[in-house]
Amino acid sequence: MNNRISITHLGNAHNEWLRSLDFYKGELTILRGRLTEIAGKNSASDAMAKVEHFENQFIIQIDNIDRLVHDIKVNVSAVSQQAIASSAGYIDGALVETHKELSQKVKTEEGIINSLRHEFNDFATVWM
Repeated sequence: MNNRISITHLGNAHNEWLRSLDFYKGELTILRGRLTEIAGKNSASDAMAKVEHFENQFIIQIDNIDRLVHDIKVNVSAVSQQAIASSAGYIDGALVETHKELSQKVKTEEGIINSLRHEFNDFATVWM
């Protein structure tokens, strides 16, 4: 198994992940606004229980995004430092593994947010 990856490829992936996570964070902010609107219009206990559930989930996912963005930026810095030290245009070892882990974390976060969005939209259809 080749354990080397192009620095250009990493840079492109990092930029894509950061744009994607920024989009999802913005989307969660919009959903929180819609949730506030629903909470203002409905006082039924079952609606309020779901409002609390979604508010908690939105907070958790925004925190997860913030941590993931931080981890990506740390990796960008490490890759930059290695790029300066290397003239070959590739990185090896631990940074490749970190890249793979970050890739999986971004995919997982995207899946969670997409599922949460669908769940919220189903809820909003009933209560808006």
